[in-house]
Amino acid sequence: MAPVGGSVQEFEAAASARRKALSGKAGPLALLQNLRVFGIACFACLGGLLYGYNQGVFSGVLTMPSFKEHMGNYIEDQETLKWNESKQGWLVAILELGAWLGCMYSGFLAEILSRKYAILVNVAVFIIGVVIQTTAIVGNGHDSILAGRFVTGMGVGSLSMIVPMYNAEIAPPEVRGALVGLQQLSITLGIMISFWIDYGTNFIGGTGRSQKDSAWLLPLCLQLVPAIALGIGMIFMPFSPRWLVHHGRETEARKVLANLRDLSQDDDLIELEFAEIRAQSLFEKKSLQEDFPHLQDMSVGSTFKLQFVAIGSLFTTKAMFKRVIIATVTMFFQQWTGINAVLYYAPTIFGKLGLSNNSVSLLATGVVGIVMFIATIPAVMWVDSWGRKPTLIIGAIGMASCHMVIAVITAKNQHDWEHHQAAGWAAVVMVWLFVIHFGYSWGPCAWIVISEIWPLSNRPYGIALGASSNWMNNFIVGQVTPDMLAEMTYGTYLFFGFLTFGGALFIWLVFPETKGLSLEEMDILFGSVGVAEKEKERWREVHQEVGLTDLLVRLGVTHSNEGSGDVAVLDEKPAVQSTEGKEVAA
Repeated sequence: MAPVGGSVQEFEAAASARRKALSGKAGPLALLQNLRVFGIACFACLGGLLYGYNQGVFSGVLTMPSFKEHMGNYIEDQETLKWNESKQGWLVAILELGAWLGCMYSGFLAEILSRKYAILVNVAVFIIGVVIQTTAIVGNGHDSILAGRFVTGMGVGSLSMIVPMYNAEIAPPEVRGALVGLQQLSITLGIMISFWIDYGTNFIGGTGRSQKDSAWLLPLCLQLVPAIALGIGMIFMPFSPRWLVHHGRETEARKVLANLRDLSQDDDLIELEFAEIRAQSLFEKKSLQEDFPHLQDMSVGSTFKLQFVAIGSLFTTKAMFKRVIIATVTMFFQQWTGINAVLYYAPTIFGKLGLSNNSVSLLATGVVGIVMFIATIPAVMWVDSWGRKPTLIIGAIGMASCHMVIAVITAKNQHDWEHHQAAGWAAVVMVWLFVIHFGYSWGPCAWIVISEIWPLSNRPYGIALGASSNWMNNFIVGQVTPDMLAEMTYGTYLFFGFLTFGGALFIWLVFPETKGLSLEEMDILFGSVGVAEKEKERWREVHQEVGLTDLLVRLGVTHSNEGSGDVAVLDEKPAVQSTEGKEVAA
């Protein structure tokens, strides 16, 4: 027999090893072993694609003459179709305000209705928002766009939280990492697709006053395709087993889990995974019972209050407040790198860099989508070996340097781009390079950081707080960028550049490297020693209560409380054939 460890952590590692031995290979190829799980992975990608497409599509629409003709007094000069910068900012930023609201209610909705029904509700909200936007073709177009984008933002913000939550809970542990990578890639894929659709539809009826309304209606309406696909698919998807367990529907949860894995309910793998789900649910209930005993009746009112009371509890200790600072300030700097100023106003920016032809500006914008998508791939594959801190610092320095170069080029040539076209293209290339630096660093890493720094019992609320900081700063950036480009010109890039250097300095001075750390090590980093130890003791109780300890003994993992700590031991046995015909390394 081979000793595996001397604590609850090692005991869980031994349990994980046994589960992995029973389930087979991990990684992206594991998705193909079960069509149901593969289908769920595809729908996770649809959620990310919807989010990314919605983020990118409006930048091209804003530059289309046929769209501007419906915006009334939001256009300052009807001859040149010049925007009022402040009002243009509202058209863009109102979506982020709605997304912030959607992010705030997503946890409540997912807990009350279930992850499945919450996704369906938000798909419906999103579709309503898109339909409202299409009514901009008649009446006061800007009012329809404002209302529609706010409603659409509510759906996007909520889906951006609930869809990954659902898929993480319903997928086997062996493919969760692959799903995270696919989700991030699908967001950038959606951005890339939206840019190129804008480029193509811009030619419908011509690129001037003769342009047809379908040039902007089509890319807006195409948002409905992934939304409807996600909604239809979710009708046939099961509930989250974790949600079912958490709400006392354990018999149904076990059946759902077995169907998802194509195994019998008595299979060892199902028993082990089901016990782990029960343990996680019971752990959370015990944590909340201890911290908020007056909100444990599972009523709608208590669940609603719990979201805000639990977030408020993150500010009660110095150690936890450090985590709050890391999550919220990291997201602040992610948005103030200027990335969404580029994504939302790329054609406008390229126009101000000398690409006066709208078609050429949209073409350059399409390249932004491509390079951002490609740059995200290495981060998904190697960020765990690179580390978070150096990746964020290098990315920030790279982005800030690009801003500075663009500022210098713009300052020297902004009044005579016609005779300095090479300088204009040099600035465009720096924008592309800026997007590359964001794609491998602050794009994925900021979200990784805010998801891993919290104790387990506080993680859902900590992530929600960090995400709300992201959406609120996203809203502000979208609102002020048009005015900044008009009034500050090259100063806009200096502003974003200095803030991005500030982000690098913040990471260097304040952010501790979190790559591969356990909960205990996180507590040491943030000065809250004892939190993880307290949670380990709670885990010991939970393991016993749900029968996970006895189950692991039966499966070949023994557990002893003798001596100074728990000891988990994994039996060494030869490979055997399971009843399903799979080779199991026990």
